[in-house]
Amino acid sequence: MSTPGAAADPARVAVIVNPTKVDMEALRAAVAAAEEEAGWAPSLWLETSVDDPGQGRAREAIAARVTAVLTAGGDGTVRAVAEGMLDSGIPIVLIPSGTGNLLARNLGLSLGKLSDSLTTAVTGVDQAIDVGIAELTRDDGSVERHAFVVMVGIGLDAKMIAATNPDLKKKVGWLAYVEATARIVRDVDAVRLRYSLDGSPERSTTIHTLLIGNCGSLPGGVLILPDAQIDDGLLDVVAMRPRNLWGWMRVSYAVVWENGVLQKTKVGRRILAADKSVRALRYFQGRRMTLAFERPEEFEIDGEEMGLVTRLEVRVAPASLVVRVPREG
Repeated sequence: MSTPGAAADPARVAVIVNPTKVDMEALRAAVAAAEEEAGWAPSLWLETSVDDPGQGRAREAIAARVTAVLTAGGDGTVRAVAEGMLDSGIPIVLIPSGTGNLLARNLGLSLGKLSDSLTTAVTGVDQAIDVGIAELTRDDGSVERHAFVVMVGIGLDAKMIAATNPDLKKKVGWLAYVEATARIVRDVDAVRLRYSLDGSPERSTTIHTLLIGNCGSLPGGVLILPDAQIDDGLLDVVAMRPRNLWGWMRVSYAVVWENGVLQKTKVGRRILAADKSVRALRYFQGRRMTLAFERPEEFEIDGEEMGLVTRLEVRVAPASLVVRVPREG
């Protein structure tokens, strides 16, 4: 029983870490320094594993009533921890350590600077962001539910990730995706599907790639979903339907010039608004989307290969995850 007027217990954070992705000695030293600076109690250290990539560890951190969860690992670790932290109100602090670092990039966080991440842990402010929820059906009828913080993909995007050489990815990072795409693009068949957005009547279409995103940037600074906001309560969707080499050139032009240049200025946005030509990329926004595929298709979530699915339902969970970001941001 506490004594009236007694000092409150010191704050305590959990560190959920993928030990294959980080320098554990450097991380422990940096966290110890942050504990001393902030007056925290000794941190709770939780390592991920193949059997528990982060969801279970996140639940352990919640049960321990920590005040923040430092997450050190790649995109898969961040996604798994976020899934376990949904609606907890406890902030996560990103310590980017993998190849893509997609959520950190979309939040404008420093990459590869451990000191910056720990400064954010001590002095940052908390921001509520949306999370996507994907319910997928396998060919055998089994159903799985997964959270995502960046985007999910069907078609060439998912096949590219499945075909990426993991050893090459360790050596050259996201450029390994370019090599995989060049190797498989000619053999990728179009995806035939039926879809409904926010309960609208079901429609049929054929695409090569479909991305459903919570935020819009990919590695290499590629802005694929220019209107995506991480806290607007909406999902953004882009469909690519090139029929030949010229079609792929138009897609590249749209991503590099329209998204990368014109969308970033008022004048550029006026030019796009006045352009009535057929776009290489088709965009949609909504809160829920269902897709049924003519045959099992490759599926990826936050850059992680997830195997074949026959049906997909995606919805947004608004403001369901709290992330600590730099105060000056």
